[in-house]
Amino acid sequence: MTLELERRYLPLNLPADLTKHPWKEVHDIYVPHENGHPTLRIRKNGSKHEITRKQPRADNPSEMNEETIPITETEFETLKCIPGLSVRKHRFFYPYRGIQLEIDVFLDQLDGLVVVEAEFDSIEQKNAFEIPRFCLCEVTGKEFIAGGKICGKKYSDIATELSKLGYQPQTHARLETKKP
Repeated sequence: MTLELERRYLPLNLPADLTKHPWKEVHDIYVPHENGHPTLRIRKNGSKHEITRKQPRADNPSEMNEETIPITETEFETLKCIPGLSVRKHRFFYPYRGIQLEIDVFLDQLDGLVVVEAEFDSIEQKNAFEIPRFCLCEVTGKEFIAGGKICGKKYSDIATELSKLGYQPQTHARLETKKP
């Protein structure tokens, strides 16, 4: 089990050069779908496949206990048939002040949602990190936008909460996402 240290943000706008950076498509399936906030995720991450269990630490939502095991494509194809809640996104890898940000541009029914994540090697690094210039606000610990909570939803399901934060939808259609 590893400790994941991350902070999450909503962008004010997307970096102009975003599509010049590497990206991959990510397909997540959260199970069990009956759970209000599923903690088990089956993932196709580009050409890799894995199962991850994430459990937030009670004292700090920006720190998660995480267990991940790799699986084969065949195992993923079999497991994706389990009833679960699905979400797809394009994940861009964007360097920013010595940190590689993951900018998730959601697809399908969540089109318009973009979440920026920064992962850290130490608690000190996480605590010292300042919000990126192109971001509107931090949403670390806001449950309504956690991966296990937004899966299976439409943008309209979370639009009111996003609007309260001043977030404006980022249209995916304007991004050219040709593989670099």
